[in-house]
Amino acid sequence: MNKNCTVKINMLTPDACTPHYAHFGDSGADLFATETAVLQPMERMAIGTGLAVEVPLGYELQVRPKSGLALKSGLTVLNTPGTIDFGYRGEIKVILVNLSNEIYSVEKGQKIAQLVLAPVAYAEFEEVAELADTSRGQGGFGSTGINK
Repeated sequence: MNKNCTVKINMLTPDACTPHYAHFGDSGADLFATETAVLQPMERMAIGTGLAVEVPLGYELQVRPKSGLALKSGLTVLNTPGTIDFGYRGEIKVILVNLSNEIYSVEKGQKIAQLVLAPVAYAEFEEVAELADTSRGQGGFGSTGINK
């Protein structure tokens, strides 16, 4: 198992819940709603968690969907994964979208997403006149076909 890392949490509201892992070894810690909301089909909304965090330098927190909500209800995180950077100190809000044909009600205290702590690699960008050739080249967006 990898080295643990401390993420400091500020509870902004009395009903905020500390993120926690449902099972030993899980990579995502559950995030909980601190408000109720009704999402119409195809509607999106930022749902508060009542939490602000201090992400350690060299890491990010990723906000990801809950697979059960996605499968059973068509609810997912719109900008997945959402990134919480080292310098951000505001409330974590989850941008949920209802991709189903049914109205969905988010309840206060409900699991709405998960947080994954991930290391960040910093790139040095170098401008060049040409890039090295590869077998793929500029092919993208289905350039290898859709059949075996």
